[in-house]
Amino acid sequence: MPEDMTLPGNLVPTSPVTQPAEARDAVTVVLLRDGAPGLEAFLLRRVKGMAFAGGMTVFPGGGVDQRDADTSVAWAGPPPSWWAAAFGVDDALARAFVCAAVRETFEESGVLLAGPDPSSVVEDTSAFAAARQQLVDRELSLAQFLAGEGLVLRADLLRPWANWVTPYDEPRRYDTRFFVAALPTGQRADGETTEASDAAWQTPAAAIEDAQEGRRMLMPPTWRTLDEVGALGTVAAVMAAERSVEKIIPKLVRDGDVIRVVLS
Repeated sequence: MPEDMTLPGNLVPTSPVTQPAEARDAVTVVLLRDGAPGLEAFLLRRVKGMAFAGGMTVFPGGGVDQRDADTSVAWAGPPPSWWAAAFGVDDALARAFVCAAVRETFEESGVLLAGPDPSSVVEDTSAFAAARQQLVDRELSLAQFLAGEGLVLRADLLRPWANWVTPYDEPRRYDTRFFVAALPTGQRADGETTEASDAAWQTPAAAIEDAQEGRRMLMPPTWRTLDEVGALGTVAAVMAAERSVEKIIPKLVRDGDVIRVVLS
């Protein structure tokens, strides 16, 4: 990672852990659009004081719910077996990852990667505001929501990107599958989630510059992913990129008052 990519020294315990915490399955979706200044990513600043990554700028995402593996979801695009091969897991877990990615994107940004049929996408998600809150509150599963509205999950609007695992030294750990997706025509990302203090579209270069100058804090996977998608320049290029997804587990090295991130 870049030399200026450091983390606060209080992020991890000062003493090495004897038994690493189990990494929970999670997903992250890099939502992209071609804006006036070029390729832009949708970013959320997590509320300070949150148990994990408080104050950090991240992409939409979260933990995988056991209900995300529901096989009744109407599905269009690459089958779970294709995603299983991409992420190196079984079909059931792959299905859960894709469903969680669609659900978390909708919950945290209001963007819904689904449509009335396998070849269309909803253009206005405001009619689903109540259901969105029910999803957040876990009163409704993704499968129930889609079935109730007669919608088909569009797995073809997502692409696998990476697999980052929280370093062993951290008390809360996640095994996170990264996806990329283009903002559907007609939809808008609003960032109306209690987990974020603000949300914005930014070019990868601007977001990284903000981090370098102290206006943002980026976690290593976010920094690295912004750098990767920014180098491709357009949504089409990102979505067409061939990716080999390998598990990445960074190491944290204490350097005075900060933590440096090392990729082995």
